Amino acid sequence: MDPLTIVVAAVALGAQEGVRETVAAAVKDTYAGLKRLITDRYKGVDPTGVENKPSSEAKRASLEEDLKDAGAEQDADLLAAAKAVIEAVRADNPQAGEPIGVDLERIEAEALRIQNVQSTGGGVRVRDAKVAGAIDISGVSSGQTGPPATP
Repeated sequence: MDPLTIVVAAVALGAQEGVRETVAAAVKDTYAGLKRLITDRYKGVDPTGVENKPSSEAKRASLEEDLKDAGAEQDADLLAAAKAVIEAVRADNPQAGEPIGVDLERIEAEALRIQNVQSTGGGVRVRDAKVAGAIDISGVSSGQTGPPATP
């Protein structure tokens, strides 16, 4: 994983975990330090898009592009701060940031079909879905690295 991808993942993870009432002070402190480093060192780079929508790939890509354009790719301090956030979150909540294959949120659809998902973490997760018709979820393999089981 390249350094900027790690930084953006740390921003998303820190934002996601930082809102929990029971989150450790180390998570809040390291995350605040990472945000401060980004905004102080890279004027015009704003992590609040990812902070507000940590699961948004578009927001993450935008932040990564902004950091790249600002020349942050070789910033060892920034990478160290990002890794500190990730370590603090993992120490506080080992399941945080676990990869999930497919993760829809507020879905309203006529039908839902999810097939052949492979994830080393959890698999699927839907949330507030309102599906009028058929739901077909098959071939999901989570918690392992091999191909999905055949039904």
